[in-house]
Amino acid sequence: MEEMLDTETPEAEGASGGGGEGAIPEAETVESVATGELFAGVEAASAVSSEDSQLKALLEAVVYITEEPLSLAQIATALNQPRERVQTLLDELVAEYDKPEHGVTMREVAGGYKMTTKPEHHETVRSFVRSLKPPLKLSLPALETLAVIAYKQPVTAPEIMEIRGVQGAGVLKTLLDRRLIAAAGRKNVIGKPILYKTTKDFLVQFGLKDLTELPSLKEFEEIRRMAIDGDAPEPAPEPTPEAAPVSEPEPPADES
Repeated sequence: MEEMLDTETPEAEGASGGGGEGAIPEAETVESVATGELFAGVEAASAVSSEDSQLKALLEAVVYITEEPLSLAQIATALNQPRERVQTLLDELVAEYDKPEHGVTMREVAGGYKMTTKPEHHETVRSFVRSLKPPLKLSLPALETLAVIAYKQPVTAPEIMEIRGVQGAGVLKTLLDRRLIAAAGRKNVIGKPILYKTTKDFLVQFGLKDLTELPSLKEFEEIRRMAIDGDAPEPAPEPTPEAAPVSEPEPPADES
């Protein structure tokens, strides 16, 4: 009986212990390895997410502080980041600022990214800005000339004059000084007049991505009206002319 017990004990230990008292069961070992890999994956994903969040915050800051629109190539080169990664994060920022709880938006303007106020808030913001300082406005002839150049470019001064019906050399100088238009070579006709086109500053001023976003002529007329007449005081009502007193007819002269 004792011999049978001695013989069975090692087999029982081997079956239950898997190699001795301190041995770890095979199922527990597999579970431990799987859990370790899972946590390692979570930590790696968390590290990537943190890096993206920091880079996104940096992108938001650099777009905010610059007056000129920043192109994707400029941002990627300055931050030493792949263009694809920068583009993805910029798209996320654009989507985030597109939500209604934000008063500003990030969008493509003139080939780059820029932060601006949302169109639906323009009237309120414009009124607020007017209360701070006098707005910089263009005259009616300047806006008319700018509209002709924007929709007919490249165009020469004689062609602009023919459309408007008036001389406009002084207006062209004003638009050139404000960098809203620029020379675009010369037309190959007699006299070789200078051709004019709109500039990047024109796109920035009107918040356009490119010339395909030009408003219709009706919308441009509304912009002109707001820019010219927005601050003009309402005309005083004309005084109602007083009724002239009705005079009684004189009696006929006595012929006798």
